Formats: sequence, C-alpha cells, structure tokens
Amino acid sequence: MTPSSIVLADSRCTIHAHVSLADMTTFRVGGAAEWFIAPKNLEELQASYAWAHEQKLPITFLGAGSNLLISDQGLPGLVIATRYLRERSFDDGVCQITAYAGEPLPKLAWQAAKRGWAGMEWAVGIPGTVGGALVMNAGAHGGCTADILAEAHILDADGSIQILTMEDMAFQYRSSVLQQHSQPVVKAVFQLHGDKSVKEVQATTQSHLNHRLSTQPYDWPSCGSVFRNPLPRTAGWLIEQSGLKGYTLGGAQVAQKHANFILNSGNATATDIFTLIRHIQHKVEENWSLLLKPEVKMLGEFPQIP
Repeated sequence: MTPSSIVLADSRCTIHAHVSLADMTTFRVGGAAEWFIAPKNLEELQASYAWAHEQKLPITFLGAGSNLLISDQGLPGLVIATRYLRERSFDDGVCQITAYAGEPLPKLAWQAAKRGWAGMEWAVGIPGTVGGALVMNAGAHGGCTADILAEAHILDADGSIQILTMEDMAFQYRSSVLQQHSQPVVKAVFQLHGDKSVKEVQATTQSHLNHRLSTQPYDWPSCGSVFRNPLPRTAGWLIEQSGLKGYTLGGAQVAQKHANFILNSGNATATDIFTLIRHIQHKVEENWSLLLKPEVKMLGEFPQIP
C-alpha cells in the first residue's frame, strides 16, 4: 500500500501522495500529483529534488500555475510547487533585484516602480512567479524577462547551485533553455535602470495594468493567452475572424473580451479545454492555412484528437 506521506529524515520535510492540482492552477482544472511538495526554503527544495532522483521519478515544477494546463489524469512522479520560495532584496547602488523563484511578478514590478527603477513595468499584470518567468521568458507590452535578467540560479541534480547568464539561458520568444530539462529555478537577479523619475515609472506601470484589466477577461479562471502570436497577426484576431468568440465546448469557452483566452466557465475539465484548443487550431488552419502554436504548457496525458 502506498503511504499517504513520506517524511524526509535529513530535512524533516513531508512529501504527500495523491494531491489534487486543480486549485494550484489558474485554470482550476487537472488531476492529482502522484507525489507533491511545496518547499518553503532551499533545504526542502534540495531534499525533495534529491529524493525524486534517488527514486528515479519524473519531476514537474509548478509556480503560480498560470500558462499551464494539467490533464485530468494528473501527473506521475513528484510535483514540486515553488510558490512558497519567497525572498527578495534590492541593491539600491546598482538597481538590482534578487528574488527567489516563488516571488510574484506583479509585486516585484510595483516595488521596482516605487523606487523609480525602470525595466519591469511590463510585468505588473502577469499572474506568474519569477521561476515561471525565467522558464517561459514571460513578457508583455514590448518587454520580456530576457531584457532584464542578469543571472539565474538553478539547482543541479547533485544539489549544487549553478549560475546561468542571460546568454546561457538561450532566450527566445516565450522560451528558454530551462524548457529542455527539469532543473528548478532557485532565484534570479534582475538588472533595472534608474534614469527615470519615480512618477514616470509608476505611471507607466499603472498604465500597463489598466490596459490589461480593460482588454483581458478576469471574471472566470483562465491561463492567460493560450496561443503564441503568429506575427504580424495576433492569435486573438485570427480566432475572432474565424467566428469563434464565445464558442463553448463543455465548460470551456472562448472569451468574448479577448479571443486568445479560454475560460473555465465553472465546470470545465482539462479535456474540455484541450479539445477546445484543438478545435480552434483546426478552424484557424482551415481558414488561414496557419497552425496556431500553443503558448500554454500542457502536462500529462490528453486524448488523441484527429
């Protein structure tokens, strides 16, 4: 019989069995983790990471759960939620922020703005964490993580900390080298600049937040933008022109306010959302001879849809 939890002797942290992940994603869907831990410090992160390697288990890292769709079947192995790894410091002499993986991006953006440090205004409306921002090269309003990262501290399989430079991260549009392997982000150093006034940086930050609130739906759970923009067109425009605004499948709906958002209207399953994603791709490809590429990361097993 599988135990309901395991206490790791070295760190005394507890790894739990069969934990639902639905409430840990912004879509509010998904099955259970085979094993789960939300470490509160570096020692617990190192201990749980080492345990998973010893057990030869697959490892999945979970931040704020945005930009993510977890299947109804859940995830095998160990899920490590880094959302409680929170610590930050500010170096006023060089306008640098050092922040651990679980720090929320909007909070850091406001704290930078209050100091008059420019460069992070774009992050104020992104419902993600530092760790997720590095993995996905999160961005908005013409800015992105690659623009401000000085260095990333990640955890190696042997428990040591490896420091990656911006060049090491191999950033591209909504991607980084961290998508190729399962090494967790411990913390990041962001380089901002102080050549603007506090009033100006705060005004830009507020303007970006106002724009997101006025143009994007926040009344139902979603993951943020579902598809990458196939520039020069936007995914939202292509979906809208394909007549899919408001289209509903099960409990999943294409948002009326912004067609590149899929909403959980109250009773959606991950399969509903996945099936709607595939339907949108099919319709847009049929109309525009263009296959939309998902920006949302899909984890677990989903049904085969022709």
